[in-house]
Amino acid sequence: MTTVATTPSFDWRRQFQALFADLAAQGRPDWVQQLNTQLRYRFDENPHGDLPRWLEALATLPELDGVRASFDTDTVTLSRDAALSGAQAERLERGLRGLMPWRKGPFRFFDTFIDTEWRSDWKWQRVAPHLSDLRDRQVLDVGCGSGYHCWRMYGAGARRVVGIDPGLLFLFQFLSVKRYLGEVPVDLLPVRMEDLPADLEAFDTTFSMGVLYHRRSPIDHLLELKGTLRRGGELVLETLVVDGPEGYTLMPEDRYAQMRNVWFLPSCDTLLRWLQRTGFRDARVVDVTVTTPEEQRSTDWMRFNSLRDFLDPADPSRTLEGYPGPKRATVIATKP
Repeated sequence: MTTVATTPSFDWRRQFQALFADLAAQGRPDWVQQLNTQLRYRFDENPHGDLPRWLEALATLPELDGVRASFDTDTVTLSRDAALSGAQAERLERGLRGLMPWRKGPFRFFDTFIDTEWRSDWKWQRVAPHLSDLRDRQVLDVGCGSGYHCWRMYGAGARRVVGIDPGLLFLFQFLSVKRYLGEVPVDLLPVRMEDLPADLEAFDTTFSMGVLYHRRSPIDHLLELKGTLRRGGELVLETLVVDGPEGYTLMPEDRYAQMRNVWFLPSCDTLLRWLQRTGFRDARVVDVTVTTPEEQRSTDWMRFNSLRDFLDPADPSRTLEGYPGPKRATVIATKP
């Protein structure tokens, strides 16, 4: 008798039940219906080949009670009064390592510290002082990765946070935190920006950090972001920039810092003009920071090449391709 291997199923309906109920209560049954179609395709009709491995890793994490979470410090932290047993600690480590590579963080799961590739807390430290009060706001985080910044937004008082990122591994890294917290109004949807309904107008604050330069049409991305916001809503945009006058934009010939999917790196003044032309007001640059190998680097939890490997060893201020090294600007603007 031949045994046919089956792909473990992911109960996405239960996972997103509370979010769907909230969206329906907000008068968005159309979005719920669209999400049901998209998620059914991703998990039931065309599951990712690594889905069984990620589900197994998630199932390996030990069941624990009395868990507390801290979202207002640099490290997103889970803790409890009782120490983990040796077997529980071993299962925890094994499950978390089954979800490698970890790129955005850092996280601490009890006594296990995940030193992620990116010091995402540094970005939050640069952005947070310039934000409008997030308390009682509905927030969208576009390109959220593992959801590190979603947890920081929730810790800052957001009423509900929705992150979107098509990378399924990021979803299961996010769920490794959420599984210990019960029903909290923070969700990560494995969809793309273009999968959202047009002119959604559902969010008080929308973040797009580290996304714009990956878009073939940055103007279309800005218009999509604008469409997610309610009137008076705030856009928080962080992207790679280059020095230069208004109108100057760098388009790499092929790769930028070994990344193929980098299209447009504007000057700050050009970026502000793009925002003005797409209908935002009060756009202002609140931070410009050079990205260093201390902020983005290989670790025991992300063992592939990282920024240091993508810079010219003879001149670390330039990429291997000879372009100016990565510099990131944060811009805040308002939808009229």
